[in-house]
Amino acid sequence: MNVKPVMFGTLAYTLITFPLAVVWHVLMFEEKYKSFGYFQGEPSFLLGFATILIQGAFLSFLYPFVKFSAKGPVRGFTYSLFMGIFFWTSHVLAFVAKHSIHNPVSFVLMESFYLFLQFGIYGVLIGLIYQKWSNQNA
Repeated sequence: MNVKPVMFGTLAYTLITFPLAVVWHVLMFEEKYKSFGYFQGEPSFLLGFATILIQGAFLSFLYPFVKFSAKGPVRGFTYSLFMGIFFWTSHVLAFVAKHSIHNPVSFVLMESFYLFLQFGIYGVLIGLIYQKWSNQNA
């Protein structure tokens, strides 16, 4: 296995997810997320960054092992849609199940849109990254 697409995929995921998470959860909608009980004290940016790095490495490593009929960005988007649904259930639905939230529908809608952005952009990029490496090795 070529490690370069995994590294570039990890970098892409990290460069998309970390800034998007900070802007979305801390800058744009901080008060809304506090009202959901999403934050207990100050968020740990270092732990969040490490988590995102691990997720990106795992998702980028796994990509070539999951087969879809499409190619390039469409394949990447399909892959990230499936992986995003898994993350959605463990992130959004689990949060709602474990916490008493004043407005759970609002939380689910906001987090669903956020995850769609995150995984949609990553999916297109991971598809392009692996397409480039498969073209170079063909």
